[in-house]
Amino acid sequence: MGLTLQSTATFFLPVLGLTKSVIAAQCGPSTFQNITLFGGKILDIKTVTHSNLTLDVPVNQNHYSKNVTGLNACEVLIKYTHPGYDDTINTVVWLPAAKDWTGRFLGAGGGGFRTGVETNDTLPWAASEGFAVVSTDGGHTAEDAVNIEKWGLSSPGNVNWALLQDFASTALDDAATLGKAAAHAYYGRAPDYSYWNGCSTGGRQGYQMAQKYPEQYDGILATAPGIYWNELMMQLFWPQAVMNDLEEYPTFCELEAINDAAIEACDELDGLKDGIIGLPKECKFDPNGMVGKQYRCTSTNETTTITKAAAIVAEKTWQGPTSPEGDFLWHGTNPGASFAMTGATTCTDGVCTGAPFLVAELWIKYFIKTNPDYKCSGVNTTTFETLFDQSVQRYNSILGTSDTNLNQFRKAGGKLLSWHGLADTCIAPDATAEYTRRIHERDPNASDYYRYFEAPGVDHCGGGLGWYPGNALKSLIDWVEKGIAPETLDAETQGDAKARKANLCLWPKHLVYVAGDAAAATSFECR
Repeated sequence: MGLTLQSTATFFLPVLGLTKSVIAAQCGPSTFQNITLFGGKILDIKTVTHSNLTLDVPVNQNHYSKNVTGLNACEVLIKYTHPGYDDTINTVVWLPAAKDWTGRFLGAGGGGFRTGVETNDTLPWAASEGFAVVSTDGGHTAEDAVNIEKWGLSSPGNVNWALLQDFASTALDDAATLGKAAAHAYYGRAPDYSYWNGCSTGGRQGYQMAQKYPEQYDGILATAPGIYWNELMMQLFWPQAVMNDLEEYPTFCELEAINDAAIEACDELDGLKDGIIGLPKECKFDPNGMVGKQYRCTSTNETTTITKAAAIVAEKTWQGPTSPEGDFLWHGTNPGASFAMTGATTCTDGVCTGAPFLVAELWIKYFIKTNPDYKCSGVNTTTFETLFDQSVQRYNSILGTSDTNLNQFRKAGGKLLSWHGLADTCIAPDATAEYTRRIHERDPNASDYYRYFEAPGVDHCGGGLGWYPGNALKSLIDWVEKGIAPETLDAETQGDAKARKANLCLWPKHLVYVAGDAAAATSFECR
């Protein structure tokens, strides 16, 4: 990461002769000693002074790469509990030097079962952009995000509802309150504007804030959002259930050969051959036509034949979860999206077994079956529907995040900006499109406060061959502070010698190539 950190001990300067602004600028626990939280008890406050920080920040949650130099910031670590909940939550705030603060506050979201980013390059990046920024561990550390046994159950068979609620929403609201209080204590005034930035779980959290705590953030950037969380957790397991049903587990190379064929067949539907399926809903590629054809696996340099099982797995992954009778349960991912996450297998000496996406497997074990020893290898397309229904019925009120009633958010003047990569390997973009359709059915004027864009060829939160909108946060700020609602999002490809540019389209329009230089945004239209 190229992180260079110089932490200096904080010394208390004599009060005599110091101005109020100098006192407020001191990065020491005493500056923040009056912070309180209704419903919570502050256990400890620590501070770290970062001087002349230098780091290389890669492309991350909704921003491009950046070389940060000369960053001076105060890091505040607040430990607290909700009396009676038996929880301990750590909230971290980064505060740039007073001269560098823009007056803006930012909440940073998490991923998977991580409630927040805690301290990594996201927080210093945000501070380098002039934000006072906050994140929270939600009562369990990043390491414990995959060690659900440490927090998911209070005892075998019993969900730890307090910590699940912390993860779902409570700690997010607390973080906003504590972060703003820390900023006020440090700078001597409250933030002028408050924003949220998150993708995946962080995207779900952004929607949750708009739905449940509509006055905490003026602007919310929530991308590839894990809304409809309970359906999503089961969608992530669906390809494994299909393989368990077949008792056959195709190799990754076999499934990717089918995906490559789908891209070849549907690439030019948007008018341009560029390795991207820009209009996946118009792609009618039938994977069954690949059965019996040979392909070469680049990782093993072996040639083999596409099986019927691989074609079925691909077809059903794109179709999405269904009941045993074939009725729709939930959306699937698009042709062109890799099978690497949800359709993974492990092969030894030519024998393959399923390798479920860990988040989905943990969800089934700990929160649906409440049994860490439950064997997910027994979940097939026949038993899947029961687990799907249990997931939705038990947890929708806590984690569903699909309420389209944003009236209070609208009345507070809030703006929610969202985008989703159409080549997302994990979360079905059609789920976000469904929410968008539903909110517009409920309120024909929803675009006054909610806008959604689709990014062709972009994987989960980034990556892929498509156009990544790394300036979306700036577009949100312009919408909130200047009243300039985005009609498009400027975006560009990552990793190319020469970045190709495009302007992503406001739903329900789609990006289509018209003519001219394929690297120029002016060569595309929204139709």
